[in-house]
Amino acid sequence: MFLAITTITISGLLLHRATTIYKKKRKSKLKHHPVMLWTQRRKQMEEISGGEVKSSAEKRIDRAFFLAFVNLGIIGLSRSFYPLIFLSIPIIIYTYIPTYEKTYHSIVKEKRITSYVLDSILITGGMVGQYFGTLVADVWMSLIGLKLIHQSENTTKKNLSNLFGEQPRSVWVLTDDELEVEIPFEKLELGDTIIVSAGQTIPIDGIIKAGFASIDQHKLTGESQPIEKGVGDFTLASTTVLAGKLYIEVRQTGQETVAMQIGQILDQTADFKDSMRSQGELLADRSVLPTLGLSLISLPILGLNGSLAVLANKFGNKMRVFGPASMLVFLNLASEQGILIKDGRSLELLNDIDTIVFDKTGTLTLENPTVGRIHTCSGAGKDDILLYAAAAEYGQMHPIARAIVLAAKERGLQWPKIEDARYEIGYGIQVNLTDRVIRVGSSKFMAMEGITIPSKISQVQESCNQQGDSCICVAFDDQLVGAIEVHATIRPEAKEIIDRLHQCNMSIYIISGDYEPSTKKLAQALGIKNYFANTLPENKAELIEQLQKEGKSVCFVGDGINDTIALKKANVSVSLSGATTVATDTAQIVLMDGTLSQLPDLFEIAQNFNVNMKHNLLIATVPTAISLTGIFFLHWGFFATVMISNCVLLLGVGNTMLPLFKHRSRISKSLSDV
Repeated sequence: MFLAITTITISGLLLHRATTIYKKKRKSKLKHHPVMLWTQRRKQMEEISGGEVKSSAEKRIDRAFFLAFVNLGIIGLSRSFYPLIFLSIPIIIYTYIPTYEKTYHSIVKEKRITSYVLDSILITGGMVGQYFGTLVADVWMSLIGLKLIHQSENTTKKNLSNLFGEQPRSVWVLTDDELEVEIPFEKLELGDTIIVSAGQTIPIDGIIKAGFASIDQHKLTGESQPIEKGVGDFTLASTTVLAGKLYIEVRQTGQETVAMQIGQILDQTADFKDSMRSQGELLADRSVLPTLGLSLISLPILGLNGSLAVLANKFGNKMRVFGPASMLVFLNLASEQGILIKDGRSLELLNDIDTIVFDKTGTLTLENPTVGRIHTCSGAGKDDILLYAAAAEYGQMHPIARAIVLAAKERGLQWPKIEDARYEIGYGIQVNLTDRVIRVGSSKFMAMEGITIPSKISQVQESCNQQGDSCICVAFDDQLVGAIEVHATIRPEAKEIIDRLHQCNMSIYIISGDYEPSTKKLAQALGIKNYFANTLPENKAELIEQLQKEGKSVCFVGDGINDTIALKKANVSVSLSGATTVATDTAQIVLMDGTLSQLPDLFEIAQNFNVNMKHNLLIATVPTAISLTGIFFLHWGFFATVMISNCVLLLGVGNTMLPLFKHRSRISKSLSDV
């Protein structure tokens, strides 16, 4: 009996080897065939645009699923005419070829015995013992679980990609005859000139040949404001034209575009799925020898039926499936709530976090400050001071300039056009109008310009310094006429989020490069006891390491270029959508709504993932123990064990997907209530 099983197993492996060699030769011949190249390009384009594209693994599962139904019919008919049952053997072998492939790889390539060896022995033994009906049932139920997992994986990938928007299916191209023609996106070639109008998405990376437009590219670059671009400027795929019309020469398409490079970053999320599967496979491999030994011991006692029943428990195989399946579901769940988890390991690491460190500017405070009180002297009016300050600062991109311009707009002020400007970096700006010279900047800038600062404004300056606010002086010609207070604006959701995190027993820290009064004021407003002020960018990572040496597990939340090293050093790193590209590229997790509101939800998702994995372990362990007991004491056979094992597999897959079903049910209920 053992010799027969060994012979059939080796035959199966040799058949697999011959099939593999044939496939490689055929694939090599067809690789550069025009039809194959077109098919590959079409698949890439459909993946970019969110189209339904099935992988080769999914297509194989679909074929195997169909054949499993055929086999069930054959098994049913064989009860009336038994010889028909042998027609099921080729289909069984076909559906189990991937198992033989992995067995060959583990034995020949890796030189080790893995759980796939047990599977091959089980299949071969089932055919030797003519348990064809049991094998067919095993295939059918296993395929249901695999189908559910692939659907979950596809949904997750699509949801992650949709966070960055979709590509159009067709584009308008300018022909050599100066005609505008609509063509399918996959037919677009390098050097073509496409036309993109207001409201449309730019589908490629390219150079503007004609036209001028305002472009929203925050999804790719993190820039909160639209960018105006004209002839000679470079455009990015997946950005949106807000106003204007562009003629763009195609420079990069498909995998070469910035959008696809981001897509590749998203695909790296699946690396953790492989890591989770590797953990499950390690557990499965460790159970190989004990299971094989127990099966051999049971062979003379319980016969082939009982011996195969022991092999059919597949404890390790279940965890090999449950781990990555659960991870995919929770990545999907996070993406549906607007949380992009780029490194799935964070789902595990978040459960150990006990300390959260927030960068101050742009994270706990909004990027743009707000204008407070306006102080006057020398007879000038408040509106005049704000109006001329806005005239000087208009066109400047630093936060204080934007705050002043926004305040002037809110008051309906119309400022005159400036003729020329001189900007002293870090100090202030001087602009020339037709009737006067306007200077706006710090007290140091005014001193550099030889302008005297009245004692009233000096007191305002001192008060602002103590409170951690900015004081912007304004001068007409050579006389100071007033000052504008500019305050950092705390994120409206920050206090509530901090309170919720405190309720979860989290230690909260603020880290900032600002002066201590400003940082202390913010910490007191938010109810945070611990803060680091006057911190240079290169020292932020050192403070993270210091906390880690104290035994703390740190989550760092930041959004600036100077946060990059700290983001890398932290156990878990979080950034906000709309932050700098470097920060969002470095962070393991991105909160896509650009606020802190989702931070507590993130920790809740991680906690639920941990609970789900514990339940999966119980689902895999308890039935296995019960099944082994039934085999040795109640004489359960191969068929009963296969049914129990696959029912447990489906139960585990159902458990992994339960949180997602509950989430969608809550959303549906909320919508129906509305």
